[in-house]
Amino acid sequence: MTAAGGTAAGAGVVTGNTFDKYGSSNPVVRRLMRGFEDTLDELFAEAAPDSVLDIGCGEGVLTHRWADRLGERRVVGIDLDDPKLRAEWERRPAPNLEFRAVSAERLPFGDGEFDLATAIEVLEHLPDPERTVAEMARCARRHLIVSVPREPVWRGLNLARGAYLREAGNTPGHLNHWSKRSFLRLLSGYGEIVQARSPLPWTMVLIRL
Repeated sequence: MTAAGGTAAGAGVVTGNTFDKYGSSNPVVRRLMRGFEDTLDELFAEAAPDSVLDIGCGEGVLTHRWADRLGERRVVGIDLDDPKLRAEWERRPAPNLEFRAVSAERLPFGDGEFDLATAIEVLEHLPDPERTVAEMARCARRHLIVSVPREPVWRGLNLARGAYLREAGNTPGHLNHWSKRSFLRLLSGYGEIVQARSPLPWTMVLIRL
């Protein structure tokens, strides 16, 4: 997330963190994010989508980038109804891009309405991640791209930098914790795992439906 103050699903319920990973000037973070973004670009290129539904789009950084990349083809980003997010969405207009405030657990789209559905650093925040993946698979025709923090590496790195010590390194708002193996096991029921990549400290997967 890039907006200060986090993202809230309701009073006192924080589902996003405030760290600006895309705009950080920290050289270590920039190196990690380079690996993350390069890997994501490769999977996106392999999926070669005609349209995109981005679940949990946050401030819309990636969503806007994809809309620019797809030209006139449709891109929709969804997230919580939060004033901070809406302000960020207004800063990122594009003729083929639409942002909506809707729940990830019940998507208001038809079966196969999009070529690709994505959830980038989202599922770890959700109380029912399998329901969201099932909804993504329903709304997409060809591919899913999903990424989550890779555990226990993620928490170990937090502890190494002295962060969230009382939470044993768990980032606030992270409800689910997957190793690469357990995450692939979750996803395997929805399609063919085309690629499973491990840019430190994430797991990133391309699925063919």
